Amino acid sequence: MKLIIKAAAFSGFLALAACGGSEAGDNIQAAADNQAEALESEAANLSEQADNMAGNAADSLENQAAALEDQASNVQEAGENAAANASDAAANQQ
Repeated sequence: MKLIIKAAAFSGFLALAACGGSEAGDNIQAAADNQAEALESEAANLSEQADNMAGNAADSLENQAAALEDQASNVQEAGENAAANASDAAANQQ
C-alpha cells in the first residue's frame, strides 16, 4: 500500500513537471503539500481512534498513524525534490 501511494504521488509529480513553465515547481510542491496534509489528517484520525481503545488495538493504530506521518514526510520531501528539478528544468529551457 505504501509503495502504491508513493508511486501514485511520484507519477503525479512527473505529470506536473511535464507541463513545463515557471509554475511547474510550485504546482508540484502544492500537490505534495496537499497529499502530505491528507496523510497527516488520516494519521491524526487514527491516533484519536487509538485514544479510545486499549491494548494491542490501540498500539496497532498508533503504529499505523506513525507510518502515515512518516509517509507524509516522504511525500513532502519527494515533492520538494521534484519541484526543484522541475524549476531547474524550466530554467534550463529558457
